[in-house]
Amino acid sequence: MSDMKLSLDEVRGLMEAFSSSGLTSFSLKDGDFELSLSNQKPEQVYVCPPSAAAAVPAPAAAAAAQPAASATTEEEISGNVVKSPIVGTFYASAAPDKPPYVTVGKTVSEGDVLFIIESMKLMNEVTSEFNGTVEKILVQNGQAVEYGQPIMVIR
Repeated sequence: MSDMKLSLDEVRGLMEAFSSSGLTSFSLKDGDFELSLSNQKPEQVYVCPPSAAAAVPAPAAAAAAQPAASATTEEEISGNVVKSPIVGTFYASAAPDKPPYVTVGKTVSEGDVLFIIESMKLMNEVTSEFNGTVEKILVQNGQAVEYGQPIMVIR
């Protein structure tokens, strides 16, 4: 057996070719020479913020101001509200390079796809239950959403 000898530039070239190939691991062994490359990405862990029920109670002054703020929010969200059917991530389009399914001012019919909620690496299309015009989109693209959270308003 021969001992393989690679220069530092050749090893760098192998590393660059490996990283652009999409492979997750690569091993090369010849006699005493051994080269192992690995491109294992850590698993992503998503942490959801605690619900409002688990929050620490606010002082009395802040609690008195809070009902007025929620009443304003309820007034702003009037009409046919489309809510998130599951916990996940809101996406306005099928892919980053594609146009959004709907925009403010667009007329939609019952059954039209409005947006996608990604949950557990599954893309779930959410369709309209209403006929009308999109008045407001209440979340940003890529934002985490909770079950029952208002996403958009259709009038």
